[in-house]
Amino acid sequence: MKIIITGATGMIGEGVLLAALDHPNVTKVLMVNRRASPLRHPKLAELIVKDFTDLAAYSAQLTGYDGCFYCAGISSVGMGEQQYSHITFYTTIIFAKELAHLNPDMVFFYLSGVYADSSENGKIMWARIKGKTENALNELPFKAVYSFRPGFIIPLKAQKNVRLIYKGLNLIYPFLFPNQTLTYDEIGTTLMRILTLGYNKNILEIKDLKSIAKQAELDK
Repeated sequence: MKIIITGATGMIGEGVLLAALDHPNVTKVLMVNRRASPLRHPKLAELIVKDFTDLAAYSAQLTGYDGCFYCAGISSVGMGEQQYSHITFYTTIIFAKELAHLNPDMVFFYLSGVYADSSENGKIMWARIKGKTENALNELPFKAVYSFRPGFIIPLKAQKNVRLIYKGLNLIYPFLFPNQTLTYDEIGTTLMRILTLGYNKNILEIKDLKSIAKQAELDK
């Protein structure tokens, strides 16, 4: 399988990337980044794109892929709704539309968030916009679209882009809230399984991710 991933220089994107590189069925991973990553791997290629809403010059490099993990994003802290919506909704949808055009058999995975608001009517700004993005992605002509809503994720030892607060929380959070905690092995196993076999829900909550990962282990 050949995969595109965005946001690989961020914490969650880097973790998903490492899990994908470790998967035996993945033959190539293309990082689409705004800035260069120091990571090197025999399966890994990189494409620097400064503006995710202008992909016209990169059609050849973005064609021929089976899946995309869209992990690019930004915190809403300190941002107005218009600015956050431009980055989270508009940029994501423009990028996804181009991939759907180039790869109609692609499975698209979107990194959303716990409590994303699919009704688009709630009071929490970031949750409304995440939900709006999920809904719009579902209308695009991909083979399938899945939005995953992870909670706390235990960082991998090989990760470089881990916030200091996560290193502290990693010591206590999994023990206090085990049902709200995922490992990157669970996420990687789950996403690869869904990419191959599909799933009957397009919104993947923590319980779904954990259940699929458990089933994948049982099937080994």
